Amino acid sequence: MTDQPNDVPRTDDEWRERLGPDRYRILRQAGTEAPWTGDLLRNKAEGEYLCAGCGAELFGSDTKYDSGSGWPSFTAPVDDAAVEEVTDTSHGMVRTEVRCARCGGHLGHVFPDGPGPEGLRYCINSASLDFQPAAEKDGGHAG
Repeated sequence: MTDQPNDVPRTDDEWRERLGPDRYRILRQAGTEAPWTGDLLRNKAEGEYLCAGCGAELFGSDTKYDSGSGWPSFTAPVDDAAVEEVTDTSHGMVRTEVRCARCGGHLGHVFPDGPGPEGLRYCINSASLDFQPAAEKDGGHAG
């Protein structure tokens, strides 16, 4: 088990099996994918971004923007309660880590240089996310 909040109780071995090596390294060990390599970086479709660990809804496509950072960036989560922000002092700097509030999975970091009303940039690893197109969320029905 991890020291993270966890409404999705799984053993470390269960997480490894469920996520695979890359997602496990990022979500459960606070790793980072290389910039410009994430599958969702250039995604412009309408829909929701979900936690790849537990399926919790985290970000909407209406808050996604191209920050030029090399990672998917969002101005805000779907709800403040969807994510947890934790002080991260690793790598000789102080940053704010963003975790999934439901399973505690590492998503990325938030920085105070975004364009939204709050001026925040949620810089999130693609591997931490799954994408659900709007048509699927609505049951496949148009309008």
